[in-house]
Amino acid sequence: MSAHGLEKQGLKNLKAVHWNLTVPQLYEESIRRGEGKLAADGPLVVLTGQHTGRSANDKYTVRDAGTESQVWWDNNKAMTPAQFDTLYADMMAHAEGKELFAKDLFGGADLTHRISVRIVTEYAWHSLFVNQLLIRPTAEQLKSFAPEFTIIDLPSFTADPKRHGCISQTVIAVNFTKKMILIGGTSYAGEMKKSVFTIMNYLLPPKRVMSMHCSANVGKDGKAAIFFGLSGTGKTTLSADASRTLVGDDEHGWSEHGVFNIEGGCYAKVIKLSREAEPEIFATTERFGTVLENVMMDDATRALDLDSNHYAENTRAAYPINFIPNASDTGRAGHPKNVIMLTADAFGVLPPIARLTPSQAMYHFLSGFTAKVAGTEKGLGKEPQPTFSTCFGAPFMPRHPSEYGNLLRDLIAEHGADCWLVNTGWTGGAFGTGRRMPIKATRALLNAALDGSLVHAEMRVDPHFKFRVPVAVPGVDTAILNPRETWADKAAYDAQARKLVGMFQANFKIYEAHVGPDVLQAAPVLAEAAE
Repeated sequence: MSAHGLEKQGLKNLKAVHWNLTVPQLYEESIRRGEGKLAADGPLVVLTGQHTGRSANDKYTVRDAGTESQVWWDNNKAMTPAQFDTLYADMMAHAEGKELFAKDLFGGADLTHRISVRIVTEYAWHSLFVNQLLIRPTAEQLKSFAPEFTIIDLPSFTADPKRHGCISQTVIAVNFTKKMILIGGTSYAGEMKKSVFTIMNYLLPPKRVMSMHCSANVGKDGKAAIFFGLSGTGKTTLSADASRTLVGDDEHGWSEHGVFNIEGGCYAKVIKLSREAEPEIFATTERFGTVLENVMMDDATRALDLDSNHYAENTRAAYPINFIPNASDTGRAGHPKNVIMLTADAFGVLPPIARLTPSQAMYHFLSGFTAKVAGTEKGLGKEPQPTFSTCFGAPFMPRHPSEYGNLLRDLIAEHGADCWLVNTGWTGGAFGTGRRMPIKATRALLNAALDGSLVHAEMRVDPHFKFRVPVAVPGVDTAILNPRETWADKAAYDAQARKLVGMFQANFKIYEAHVGPDVLQAAPVLAEAAE
């Protein structure tokens, strides 16, 4: 039991508190309580109910004197202190008489900037989930563990919109002043993981530490790389390189010491996962200690069907990062030599790789562009749909994007990092007529960037986006490097380019007042207008 009891969090009259149970103990509790089932090869298989993903519209931040000028309110829904206090009192009353599970964990592998977090859950499997995803203290550290932040997660609690100032029976309420996050009405465990990331995104920037929604790895030469990218762009796949050490797959900080993982585990999508394509991640689905969410399983044989989306398309595996063979033991690396921003351009306009100046990097970081293709999601229609998620993670950014963008630009310039925009989308035409960028070409270009050879390649300046694009790279078809030349119909390419440039310009208007002239000049322009 911790030296600091749950009474400090306001929880009282509980039936029992299970403190910092081990993985086997949490397995036993989860199965005993009917929360999960044991799969044939050892994972715990659970269902998250109606919520199979984050409830972005149900997340609120308390607006008070401390947060009024610090939070980007255009992107974060506000809750009053009184509404939070009412929600807190109702959740504490709801918890009375229950058995709860308490986990004391760390966020951040950098010891200078690490935070201590207590996560109190109603479900045993939720306690197992956060144990595998965050950084686990040693037995000695637990003796003196004092939580800085507390997350209380009660899925059986039902929020009252009129009483609590929310819009549904689900609520995620963030109170930075009281250092507490309340989660109710959802069984989706990812809310806890992203709550810790939200905390770090609020705390780190004022300390001149960059918080990033990215993966990271490091080469044998000690040179680190970070990979920004939204879902479907290849962030996890391209950072999982057997020749490099994986620092982490999703959330990182960049401090005065270098890059560090905020987490201690991975949360990988497993829908249609194959042993051949991603052997390291596939192997985690056959291990004791992995939590599998919404994965189909035969009740008799306990064999998994990773191809099935019976319960959800967003099937996930949560496991400690040491389940990946080439993972870092420390979760830390030096200052990144390469910063890669991944995009899946379904319009077929962007080149497979381009070198960015620090100002261009800030522009594309604030833009956070990718495209969703028609037919992959309900209601998308026939045309690719642009997605601009600022900082490649808008839902988790409490502060204004310019704070993160300015900090990233300064760090890139200070440490001389090379910046690249990598398009894993379409070439030879837009989605429907072109083809997906060959993964072999993407890896060859990425390897040339990471080994330093690409910075010496001959470059041309893109007429619209003004970034530099290699003219030729060994092992890569030269034609693919100039998108316009891959299109049979050049006029159609020009029309698509005009359309995409217009989308970038329209999206960036909300940031124009917050950036310097160098970043404004990094914006794309139509070639004929530039002339």
